[in-house]
Formats: sequence, C-alpha cells, structure tokens
Amino acid sequence: MSTTKKTNIIPIIMMFLLFAMIAFVTNLCNPMAVIVKNQFGLSNFQAQLGNAANFIAYLVMGIPSGLLLKKIGYKKTALLGIAIGFLGVFLEYVSGWESVQSFWIYLIGAFIAGFCMCMLNTVVNPMLNTLGGGGKRGNQLIQFGGACNSLSVVFVTILVGALIGNVTKDTQISVAYPALFIALAIFAIVFIVLLLVKIPEPETNTSDEKVTTGVFKYRHFVLGVIAIFLYMGIEVGVPTYMLQYLTSAKDAATAGVAWDAGVAGTIVAMYWLCMLIGRLVGGSIGGKVSSRTQVSVLAAVCLIFVVIYMFAPADATVPFIGFQGSTGTFSSVQVPIGILFLVLIGLCTSVMWGGIFNMAVEGLGKYTEYASGVFMTMVFGCGVLIPLEGWIADVFHNFKASYIIVLICAAYILFYALIGSRVSKSADSAE
Repeated sequence: MSTTKKTNIIPIIMMFLLFAMIAFVTNLCNPMAVIVKNQFGLSNFQAQLGNAANFIAYLVMGIPSGLLLKKIGYKKTALLGIAIGFLGVFLEYVSGWESVQSFWIYLIGAFIAGFCMCMLNTVVNPMLNTLGGGGKRGNQLIQFGGACNSLSVVFVTILVGALIGNVTKDTQISVAYPALFIALAIFAIVFIVLLLVKIPEPETNTSDEKVTTGVFKYRHFVLGVIAIFLYMGIEVGVPTYMLQYLTSAKDAATAGVAWDAGVAGTIVAMYWLCMLIGRLVGGSIGGKVSSRTQVSVLAAVCLIFVVIYMFAPADATVPFIGFQGSTGTFSSVQVPIGILFLVLIGLCTSVMWGGIFNMAVEGLGKYTEYASGVFMTMVFGCGVLIPLEGWIADVFHNFKASYIIVLICAAYILFYALIGSRVSKSADSAE
C-alpha cells in the first residue's frame, strides 16, 4: 500500500498543477471583461461574451473530451488540451495588438482556450478521484486540487486588477499583456513537464457501445449534471458581478467614484481566497465528512448569504484593504456590507464542485470517463447563466437583481445534496 501511495505522488502533483493552470486561464476572463467593456464601449451583457465563449466551449468539447479519454488516454488528452490552450491565449494576446484591436479575435481566443480548460477538467477530476480510490478519499484529493485552483485565481485576480489600475475609456487589452505572457509560459512549461512524467492510465472499456447511453440510467448522475450546470452560475456569477459593481458603481459609499480596479480586484480575490480556505478545510475533513454533508450545509449557508446581500442597506459599510493599482500602494476603502457576504460565499462554493462530482460519479464504474465528459459539457452553464445575469442587471439597472439567479442555483444544489444525490437501487443494478 505504501508503495502505491509513493508512486501516486508525482501524478497527484501534476493534477494539482493542471488544476491551478485551469484556474489561471479561465479567470483571466473576469478582469478582461472589465477591459473590453471600456475599450470597445460594451454593455454588461456584451462584456461577458468572452466568459460565455470560454464556457460554451465546454458544451462543444465536453463529450468529445470524455471519448478522447477512452481512446487516447489521460496523458495524451491533457497534452493536446495544453497545446490548444496555448493557441487560445495567444489569440487573446493578438487581439490587443495596436494594428488589430479586435473584440472578435478576443472572443475566438476565449472560445479556443475554453476547449483546453474543458479537456483538462475532464482529465483532472476523474484522475484525482481514481488516485484517491473514490469515495471520501477521492473527494479529499479533488478538494486539495481545488485549493490549488483557488490559489491560482487569487493570484490572477489581484495581478490583473493591479495591471488595470483606474478603469477609463482608454483602458486597453495591452495592460493585461504580462498576465497573458505568464499564461503562455505556464502552458509551455507544464507541457514539457507532463510530457516527461509518467501518468498512470486507469483501465477503460473501449468496446462497450452502450457506454454513451448507459450512464444516463443513473438518476443521481443526471441530477448531478443539472447541479453542476447551475453551480457555475454561483461560482463564477458571484465574483463576476461583484467586480463589475465595484468598478462601475457610483453611490454614496464611493463618493460618486468607482473603485480603482486594483482595489476591486483585491476585494474580489478575497472571494477566491475564501474558496481556497474552504477547500483546504474540506480536503482536511474530506476523509471523515461526506460530500453530501459538506455540500448540503454550505448550500444552505449560501442561500442565507445571498439574501443578506440583496436586502442589506447600501449605506451600511465595512472596511476593506485593497491594492491601488494606479499608485502601487495598499489603501483602506469602505464597501457596502453586502459585499462582505458575497466574499464569504467563497467558503460555500469551495467544496461544491468536488462534492457534486464525487456524488454524481458514485458507482458509475466503466461509465466514469464518459460521465466526466458529460460533466464538463455542463460547465457551459457559465456561458448561459453569466450573460443572463448581465441581462437582468441591464434591464433593472441593478446588479443586485441579477443575484436571483444565484438564489435559484443554490436552492437546487441544496435539493441535490439532500435528496437527488442518493444512489437508487435501480442504479445499482444498471450494470
């Protein structure tokens, strides 16, 4: 047993690195939305099309990714995904060239980068679950991988916020070049390292033609697929519109001036820091506390926090420390108390992804790889829910109104954890 654990260390570390890389590239979309909104004079809905393109790519590539796992294996799928990701980020970089200045090229780059993120997610989640032996131990590894994911998001959010500084109509994609260069370098380095590292390939049944339909006989899996679709509206929707609000709000709390993007980025990064803390705690107790318990408790808390945010008075404020990108210094700012509860939702979302995945693939056996691909397809929920939230904010001229979507999503996840995730007896005999 000890030998098996030792041989798994390097593969586990590689999966953790891939988790971090996924987060870095994916979460470039949020601060980039602030940039393109001002550079191209876009609405809230239009500004989120980059996010939408990134996540709609999951709809296109999710199932093919699962089939790739079965056909060419985990390592080759990851390497192919990394190469595609390099191309996507490079196109985002090209979109900011002075001679190009194209929002459409940026969208194409975000879409291609989304292919990469989908393929890598399809690899890392079942791989960590397998390396941990499934169950509580599998969930534990996914949560620790998620902690690496969150740490990467904290870094990229603060970094790009500091690079942007004060948001004006003259803010250009070029200000984010350092972050894009870092992303390209990460792709190149991880590709080389992964190419040289041996990754164990779980056995897959490539001859079963019913694998593409058999997985849907499992009720808890189907309901889990819906849960992950809606989960994306919480995880990404909360920080996305928190950042939009902080960089565009003009009210008494800000003396009529929007927050510096560096300060706003730092505040939003605290949401991701809360996710990091939650995932570390979730990973630490994951061997003892079930995914069902963790997700149900935190989904209920999430509901409470969203309601508090929506009804909290705007003139009730709390102090936050933020990095002033324009001056390169830290400063204290007063923000509405509701923002504090949005930040704390990071603790709630921290274990949801891993917990939902762990519950949904329980007992799937030979269907696991294909199920992972279907799961990744549902990440396109971001491409639907985030623009929908932006549309609601535009219609009501109020960012708070958009959080009704978050409430609905959290309510369903609570239902799934308490009821929908239970494996039925008919599923046990589906094999």
